Amino acid sequence: MRTMDNNAHSVYLLCYHLIMVVKSRRKVFDDTISGRAKGIFCYIAPSYGITLEEWNHDRDHVHVMFRAQPKSELSRFINAYKSASSRLLKKEYPQIREKLWKEAFWSQSFCLISTGGVSVDTIRSYIESQGEK
Repeated sequence: MRTMDNNAHSVYLLCYHLIMVVKSRRKVFDDTISGRAKGIFCYIAPSYGITLEEWNHDRDHVHVMFRAQPKSELSRFINAYKSASSRLLKKEYPQIREKLWKEAFWSQSFCLISTGGVSVDTIRSYIESQGEK
């Protein structure tokens, strides 16, 4: 079981699975580029109260598991990350530009899934049973 995070006023466990896809599914990731993209993530994340838990890639997308704080603005963070990583990766690895479609690195969309220790049905059942003896 995962340990809970806390601050002065709350205890929480907010974990997410993020999937970001390269525009038009262009195959640009290898271990080096993924490693740099991960480094950029780790550099930006603390400013948003986010901690990287796990990172992996395929040729055209990345999977990220991270923890957040209640105050974390997830969409702002994701957009800031995508913007910074796109700019830096294209600058540091100019060969990427040949593979991209119209200079765009990331697809505008992303998939963000909350993760938890129990299923939605278990939580629903727990809430429904409150007040019963």
